[in-house]
Amino acid sequence: MRLANKVALVTGAGSGIGAATAKRFAGEGALVVVTDINGESAQAVAAGINSSGGRAEARTQDVTDEALWSTLVADIVAAHGSLDVLVNNAGIAITANVENTTLEDWRRTQAINGESVFMGTRAAVAVMKVRGGSIINISSIEGIVGEPNATAYNYSKGGVRIFTKSAALHCAAQGYPIRVNSVHPGFILTPMVEAGIAALPADEVQAQYQRLIGEIPLGVMGEPIDIANGCLFLASDESRYMTGAELVIDGGYTCH
Repeated sequence: MRLANKVALVTGAGSGIGAATAKRFAGEGALVVVTDINGESAQAVAAGINSSGGRAEARTQDVTDEALWSTLVADIVAAHGSLDVLVNNAGIAITANVENTTLEDWRRTQAINGESVFMGTRAAVAVMKVRGGSIINISSIEGIVGEPNATAYNYSKGGVRIFTKSAALHCAAQGYPIRVNSVHPGFILTPMVEAGIAALPADEVQAQYQRLIGEIPLGVMGEPIDIANGCLFLASDESRYMTGAELVIDGGYTCH
């Protein structure tokens, strides 16, 4: 029970990495608040956790809504006494290069992938500064290396990477017992990655898939549980001496 007596909030937890992380946390004793813009998906994940003997509740959350962040965090603390772990996971990926990315898609990507991480971190720091806590920001290997057909996504995830370090330094300088770290998944079999590949021209899909597999030293794409396990480590007291760090989980992709 590595997260016994901890209260965790996981955004974008209706599917993929978020859902796997919420389930993993609950399995280790945390009470998990599962949020997603798709309320039905969040409810389904929370119901699955509860039926398996864990503790979870679901909330519908648009992570770009600043007022909702304040309300949500305040409600969690009022109901459960604390917020000990925040996983800023919600995100989108639009397949487009620098020439065909629209300004609308660019701004939407930054709002969901970047601004929400800032607002979530700020809201969590406000309630964690006395008791302490762990903030985990889901970036990507594409916040470290470039991808020609992910211009807006690259920019947003690179921002999450360096923002995490800034927030970590601030909390340490203020003496807050808060750790802030980023996780950098590689190519993981999630609905978002599958949709990104499927969005390519039909004659390019198989070639792109084979290219990705060929560039992963371990030879396979990862699964959401692989990232959830990393988040569990950062959420637990086992990572008490880590802050501002980058946890890369990518099958060796960024070794090249």
